[in-house]
Amino acid sequence: MQADAPEGIPAPDLGRRTGRPARGPRRSTGPSLLAPGAAHDPYRLYRVLREAYPLSYDVPLGAWLVSRYADVATALTDPRFTGLPHDTAPRGGPAPLGLCHGSPRCAPRKHHAAAPGPIPRHLAARVERTAYVLARRIAGRQQADLVEEFCRWLPVGAATGPSPRPYVPRPYVPRPYVLRPSGTPAGAAALPCTRYTALRETALASFLANVLDDPDLLAALRVEPALADRAWTESLRRDPPVQVVLRRTVTEVALSGGTLPAGADVACLIGSAGRDPERFAAPDRFDPFRRDQGRSLTGPASCPAVLLGRLEAGQGLGALLDAMPRLRWADGFRPAGTGLLTRGPRALLVRPG
Repeated sequence: MQADAPEGIPAPDLGRRTGRPARGPRRSTGPSLLAPGAAHDPYRLYRVLREAYPLSYDVPLGAWLVSRYADVATALTDPRFTGLPHDTAPRGGPAPLGLCHGSPRCAPRKHHAAAPGPIPRHLAARVERTAYVLARRIAGRQQADLVEEFCRWLPVGAATGPSPRPYVPRPYVPRPYVLRPSGTPAGAAALPCTRYTALRETALASFLANVLDDPDLLAALRVEPALADRAWTESLRRDPPVQVVLRRTVTEVALSGGTLPAGADVACLIGSAGRDPERFAAPDRFDPFRRDQGRSLTGPASCPAVLLGRLEAGQGLGALLDAMPRLRWADGFRPAGTGLLTRGPRALLVRPG
């Protein structure tokens, strides 16, 4: 999915801002996430923020912006940061991140990090069966939209319990990625976070867009399906479904771009951190074989939603390639991500055969 990569964008004129950290709680301002055009091309904005305004206060958003990988990783893991109370972060559990919805079972245990747990056998079988049914329905068509006819329904087929409805957040900080179940008490289902499907749908669409954009990779995946795991990790880095995660400082925190005051609302720019050239070589390029892969921005490895998303990507791609060996883009179509807080392609037009 190359359409939103900022190749050819000149570096901003940093002037006297280079290397000048913000001091104390003074609110330095830079470009806003809510500025016109930001949703069309957030990666251009992220680059300006990383290089010229690594720590700035976004007045329209009402939060500090943190854009460099090292600073975002600190905000996501350091105990001096916590989830916002209205983020639906449960007591004793992590705040929502990526495909994870902050269940207490996803929090690291006291003496050791939580190890990845297996997806129940019946759930894995359901994903595989749903993927192959959907792929076979598409295979005989001249053209199909994988978002509408595959990505939307594969997570629904794996979901348990009643359909979720979006949580309506406070108006001054929009957070469409925060979801709540519809009328089901906590703990009613064995894997409650697997009921939420919207983010897995978006992540799956970006994954398929990135894979289909690389014919050589697609050929390699037909021979070695296990490569799908690396491709999935790379897609979550380059095109995360959740671009912004909110935190709040418990105390004053010094970062590379300056010092955050205590009690500050902080917008961690996941989409910017994943494309930071200080952490990833050629960060705008989709490269499943890169040596500097990392999973720190995608949610706890033990989270059922994170595990289920990875399973859906592998099983879904396998089913599509099995049913449609000549799967390719429709003539003249190019995928493009849309959205700011959550982002992914709204359409994937393909020729099945």
